[in-house]
Amino acid sequence: MQLLETLKWRYATKKMNGQPVPQEKIDSILEAARLAPTSSGLQPFKILVVTNSELKAKIQPIAFGQTQIVDSSHLLIFAAWDKYTAERIDQVFAHTAAERGIPAESFDDYAGRLKNTYLNQSAQVNFEHAARQAYIAFGLAIAAAAELQVDATPMEGFDNVALDELLDLPAQGLKSVTLLPLGYRDQENDWLVNQKKVRTPKEDLFLEIA
Repeated sequence: MQLLETLKWRYATKKMNGQPVPQEKIDSILEAARLAPTSSGLQPFKILVVTNSELKAKIQPIAFGQTQIVDSSHLLIFAAWDKYTAERIDQVFAHTAAERGIPAESFDDYAGRLKNTYLNQSAQVNFEHAARQAYIAFGLAIAAAAELQVDATPMEGFDNVALDELLDLPAQGLKSVTLLPLGYRDQENDWLVNQKKVRTPKEDLFLEIA
């Protein structure tokens, strides 16, 4: 029930007040994203954490002037792998094996099946798959922020290509997917703050198949 209450509390904050979020809360939000489930446990994305005011000012016009970019305490940028590679897959399973104290060869068969699938698909198909995994972490970060009474604004409204160029993401094998400014709502200047939360009625959203 606590999760439901925090989800009722949260909304897509339209105006933030610039107040800093304590680092321990940011760390908890990031940890929730890190612990998110992903397909085959590959976690095919990075989360960039931006606090630099000058950089946020450069990102704001790329995000169509949205003020939450510059008024946020921290700006999270979720960027997915541009494609799957044998090296990336091997690195994930080598790390898993080391953490579990088992031979790396334990994953050879499974990793091989993943390579046979991903490496025979186009880079675009693989990026779209990786982006969907990033969205899982994105959603958990939003929920974790709400639990900590930290406001967040999920954003797809930005020029991905321009942001990728600004941050030199192609050189890192990444493409930006979505943005999440974190901060605190400006109670006096956010037009949405006191509006009723509206969602699709349950009877229209859920289809029960007996």
